[in-house]
Amino acid sequence: MRLPFIAPADLSTEQRPIYEYMRTSIGTNFQGFKSIAENGALMGPWNPWLHEPKFGKPIWDLSLSLSMSPSLPRAVREVAILVTAAKFHSSYALYAHVIAAERCGLSDEKLATIVAGQRPGDLTREEAIAYDFASALVQGGVVPELCYRQAVQEFGQHGAAELIYLVGLYCLVSVTLNGFDVPVPESDAIASGEVSVVARGLDAARARVLFGAVS
Repeated sequence: MRLPFIAPADLSTEQRPIYEYMRTSIGTNFQGFKSIAENGALMGPWNPWLHEPKFGKPIWDLSLSLSMSPSLPRAVREVAILVTAAKFHSSYALYAHVIAAERCGLSDEKLATIVAGQRPGDLTREEAIAYDFASALVQGGVVPELCYRQAVQEFGQHGAAELIYLVGLYCLVSVTLNGFDVPVPESDAIASGEVSVVARGLDAARARVLFGAVS
C-alpha cells in the first residue's frame, strides 16, 4: 500500500466534506465487503481519491451516477465489472465484486471462471452479452458491430451506453487500485488461500478457487 489511511481526525478542511460524502454513499450503495477501517478511515479506491480531492470527487460523482438507479440488471453489471477487474488483475476490485456478485446470485463456478479470465459456458443471454461486450472493450479497439447491436437490442440504447461507461469507470478504478497498490483486506491470508470468515464468509477451499488467480 503506497498511501496511508487517513483517520477522520487527520482530515484536512478540503478532505472532510468529501470524506463525509463518500462515507455516507458507501454505506448506502456499497455493502457486503470491507471498505471502512476500524478507525473510520476509508479503504479501497476511496483512500487514493480522498488523498487527491480534486480528482477523487469527480470520480466519485461518476461512480454514484452509475450506481444509483441503474438500468442494467445487477448480475449483468457485476459480470461486466469482474471482466474488467480480471483484465487488470485488480485484487481489491475482484474481492469486492465477487462478494457483490454472490449477493445477486452468480454461482461460484461462474465467478471463478471469470476471475481466471475465461468465459463461463453457462451464462444467461444477458450475462453473455455483458461478458462479450466488456471483454471487447478491455481488449482495445472498436467493439464489433454485432456485439454492439446485441447490447442495444437486449438493454436498449441507454443500457448499452451505461455498460460502456461502467466498464470505463472500472478501468479507472482498477488502474487506481493497481497504481497505488491498494491491498485486499487480509491480503496475506488470501495469498496463502486462507481467508477469514469475517472478511469473506467463504471457507478456505472456495477462497483458493476464487482468488488463486490474483494472489
